Amino acid sequence: MAFTLYALIQTAILFTNAIAVLHEERFLSKIGWGAEQGVGGFGDEPGIKAQLLNLIRSVRTVMRVPLIAVNSVCIVLLLLFG
Repeated sequence: MAFTLYALIQTAILFTNAIAVLHEERFLSKIGWGAEQGVGGFGDEPGIKAQLLNLIRSVRTVMRVPLIAVNSVCIVLLLLFG
């Protein structure tokens, strides 16, 4: 596979899909990344773990519907142009 712009876009889409399918109760809580682990006190700087959990929740919330459209376009492009 050549290193093209389409390959970079497809990689970003696959990475976003991987984040979007992570389930909090079934997967993240088993490795200690559940909802209750990322809570800090008022005025405390959030750590890396809390920021990653916030990123995962945000991607799942915001990107769910656009990912359906983007995945559909990628599938059609792959079917048409190989």
